[in-house]
Amino acid sequence: MKMADEPIVVGIDIGTTKVCTLVARVEGGSSFRILGVGIEPSQGIRKGTIVDLQAASQAIARSIEKAERTSGMEITSALVSLAGSHVSSVNSRGVVGIAGRVIDQEDVFRALDAAQAVAIPHNREIIHVIQRGFVVDGQDGIRMPVGMHGYRLEVEAHIITAAASTVENLRQCVQASGVEVVQFVLNPLASAEVVLSDTERQMGVVVCDIGGGTTDMAIYIDGDIWHTMVLGIGGNHITSDIAHGLRLPLSQAEEIKKLYGHAVQSDIPENETFSTRIFGEERPVEISRRDLAMIIEARVEEIFDLILQEIKRSGYDGLLPAGVVLTGGSSLLPGIRTLASQVMGLPVRIAKPENLLGLTDQLNSPAYSTSVGLLSWAMMMSETPAAAGKRSRKKGGSSEFGDWFKSFLKRLLP
Repeated sequence: MKMADEPIVVGIDIGTTKVCTLVARVEGGSSFRILGVGIEPSQGIRKGTIVDLQAASQAIARSIEKAERTSGMEITSALVSLAGSHVSSVNSRGVVGIAGRVIDQEDVFRALDAAQAVAIPHNREIIHVIQRGFVVDGQDGIRMPVGMHGYRLEVEAHIITAAASTVENLRQCVQASGVEVVQFVLNPLASAEVVLSDTERQMGVVVCDIGGGTTDMAIYIDGDIWHTMVLGIGGNHITSDIAHGLRLPLSQAEEIKKLYGHAVQSDIPENETFSTRIFGEERPVEISRRDLAMIIEARVEEIFDLILQEIKRSGYDGLLPAGVVLTGGSSLLPGIRTLASQVMGLPVRIAKPENLLGLTDQLNSPAYSTSVGLLSWAMMMSETPAAAGKRSRKKGGSSEFGDWFKSFLKRLLP
């Protein structure tokens, strides 16, 4: 959508706990103003995947309708977030011959196509193909090879895939509201657009988006994405532990977590209590905050243990001087930064979207990093015309991202 020559971008963040639709106008080519916000509790979604098609479609439709009403615009297309343990990634290398001439953008496109020639099962769909760097005649560390002379061009690419059926179910839910999915964007990649600094990306950093049903992480080194992973654990597991440990309904456990929760038991005075009504009791009972913190600390520690294991499994644990950047709704839990630093032995900070314009009252929170990050991705896509005639070869998926990625590369060319 365009208005007064300024593109209108739309992002739909479909999470386990909420669906957030944002409409924004790109201003000055580098910032955007929030025009419409539609936030609706999620239904029919568990750990980032659709478990009830009708309920999920209705929740998404309500979110889109709210955003249309506040912005005064009709939404016809959008970028949509993607998460879930079905997401996986692999690093690949593509090689093409140049025959001793100057490298042009077509050679870059051919190298990226070659990098996608990996064994992808028929039930998987390629979501992202992200270049990590180029090698020309054995010389590595090249950011953009166009204009260089060479005989052999190699590209190192990070390929992210997802279960095709899960992606199609999500697409079907969005299309039921009359909205076309322009591109799916992995949650931590969207969040990274608004919470990471260029210095952190260059030095080496992990962004962890801890949501309700999943913990999404991405490792950035030398300014590029090196590893991605989605863990099927999040804030809802903490809530479930509280509900079981204190014998409470889930809705009440969630409220208590937000009001009295803390991730470090030793930080809570022994005499602090709160009153609530539990199963089997006719009157409210007094519960120690330290007991509540003990339940929370055990689960949060497990989450960071799993994150640390994944960092070590990637092999990049020694290349992260910038440490960990936490975002997502569960990062709002008091004491979580301290516990994360203790468990992982890395510097930790909590980040949220900043420098927003327009309807931003609810969005200045880590819970909306992915939502705002989708707008940043959409803004990048709106800055260039479509790469007409450029089709990426896919192994079991659509070529939408291939078209945009080539278009995005053109924007980087001198």
